[in-house]
Amino acid sequence: MTQTHLPGASARASESSKSASASSRSSSWTSSRSSRRAVGIYGTLVYALFLPVFLYLIGWVGGWIVPRSLDTGLFASIPVALFINVSLVALFGAQHMIMARPAFKRWWTKIVHPAAERATFVLITCAILCLMFWQWRAMPTVLWSFTGSWLGTLLTLVSLAGWAIVFVSTFLIDHFDLFGIKQALFYAFDKPYPQNDFKVKAFYKVVRHPLYFGMFVAFWAAPQMTLGRLVFAGAMTTFVLIAVRLEERDLKDLHSEYDEYSKEVPMLLPRWPSRETGTGANVGR
Repeated sequence: MTQTHLPGASARASESSKSASASSRSSSWTSSRSSRRAVGIYGTLVYALFLPVFLYLIGWVGGWIVPRSLDTGLFASIPVALFINVSLVALFGAQHMIMARPAFKRWWTKIVHPAAERATFVLITCAILCLMFWQWRAMPTVLWSFTGSWLGTLLTLVSLAGWAIVFVSTFLIDHFDLFGIKQALFYAFDKPYPQNDFKVKAFYKVVRHPLYFGMFVAFWAAPQMTLGRLVFAGAMTTFVLIAVRLEERDLKDLHSEYDEYSKEVPMLLPRWPSRETGTGANVGR
């Protein structure tokens, strides 16, 4: 394979790019200077909101620094806590699975300006995460604990490495496109929006969805695993396993090269390219 579009979350980014490009051609939206400025300010403010929410999510899952983690705060009986917590993750998952679909976007951009579509997706995600931080019911029963030991330190470092993989993976796709600010600013300054066309590189040569792999590592590498974190990690893993199937289908529709790429590179668990077989070695070169 000589070249392919960057996979994974780029299914959403590519559709978002198409929406942004279409915004300049759409006659149903005004293109006054004030409307462009408003979209640009909106996208910038949403991105400014996303950054602290993402950082809070890291601390909330790991129990680091933030005032309330998933093991502190509100309490309820185990059945009630289980229902509320799984419902919160299901809401997060449903939003991503529905709003990321091309058919939904075609309808949604009749209501929301195409250049603001991705920023609106991010805004709703932030709102759901904030609701989760607020309404999550702590389930602090300890299933295992290695805190204070070298193994606990190692698991903490592994979890942080998982978050780092998530963050770096967004830049390997197109970080600012993925979170909506790029579309908003290009529209605000009346610039033609470039289509995302990246070669497969770095993490994407060993796993098709490094962002999801990083999430798995971050959620499951727990120096102290409580019942609440187990529920969160299990529910989020279930969501990813469902969502990735839908995303793979969209990617095959968007990118003609994806079938070949998917035969060479595993979906969720990394496999280092084999020099003998060349598995994944020539992807993106």
